[in-house]
Amino acid sequence: MRRRLLGPLIAALALLAAACSGGDAESADPPLQEPATTSTSTTAAPTTTTEAPTTTTEPPTTTTAAPQSLASGPQPEAVLAPAGITVPVLGREGDALLVGTPCGRTTQLRTGTPIDGEVVLDAGHGGAEPGAVGPGGLEERGLNLSVTNFARAALEANGVPVVLTRNGNYRISLAARAKIVSAVKPKAFVSIHFNAEPDGPRNGPGAETYYQTKGSAAAESKRLAGLLYEEIVKALSQYQGIDWVADSDAGAKYRLSSRGDDYYGIIRQTQGTAGVLAELGFISNPTEEQLYARQDVQKVAGEAVANGILRFLRTSDPGSGFVEPYPREQPAGGGGGADNCVDPALE
Repeated sequence: MRRRLLGPLIAALALLAAACSGGDAESADPPLQEPATTSTSTTAAPTTTTEAPTTTTEPPTTTTAAPQSLASGPQPEAVLAPAGITVPVLGREGDALLVGTPCGRTTQLRTGTPIDGEVVLDAGHGGAEPGAVGPGGLEERGLNLSVTNFARAALEANGVPVVLTRNGNYRISLAARAKIVSAVKPKAFVSIHFNAEPDGPRNGPGAETYYQTKGSAAAESKRLAGLLYEEIVKALSQYQGIDWVADSDAGAKYRLSSRGDDYYGIIRQTQGTAGVLAELGFISNPTEEQLYARQDVQKVAGEAVANGILRFLRTSDPGSGFVEPYPREQPAGGGGGADNCVDPALE
């Protein structure tokens, strides 16, 4: 995600890639909140460095069944297309399924693998929308996907089936992500991101988890946000020598639009399913960027997300870290629409 930077030093370091805009900011790919207009804090220049990775952790891979004919049989809710793209099923047309594409169009699909999940995970951004870019060039779109894959692997190892909205580096609109959630009807939905433009230094990780305030699942969304916040902060706090940064209201929180609805489209359009937008850390912070570039840390972060979800599914734990957010009035971010979107090949 992207926001207005505070201070010329961070402006020079945190190179944030432009995202393709689609509609107003409140319906865009979950924009970042603006920092408080009264804030005068700045991010201190880093005085320590994070060691280069020494582990050989590899991103998890998924073994799926070979594509099958979709000409007959029960109509699935979603399908993994032969090219590895998740698509929602909208209906049937003759010997083919009518499916939604990542750019929001419809097309026929005759072969694929029916999929279903108890959880849907969403790796933010992708394709022509890289999200935030750290001072060393680490792009959010790839980092989000790697952490999401580690979270999926941990959940599936615990017997929880998972559907991903995005399986590779391609563009997918916010509305298309929401249609996958609507089709699958999971018990939990988490959109995974990394942040930029903090208010200032913090004595510990500056994770943020945004929950829904509207819809039938709002109370459960808040509980999920608190559990994810606990697990993410606990997991990242083990790392020493990091000049952590954050917003002054870091924690599990909400943001409302001018219309009184949830501001971030990815959780607004998925109301009715317990959904959370999770900002795990600040990619624009040099020492955090070096940390998140390590695959062993990506694995730890993904497993923290999985642990929060497992607690949500299997316990009555209430979560914690809830804060009252400060007012944010300026629109933030862009992207997530379908303007000039080019669909990836499905077969």
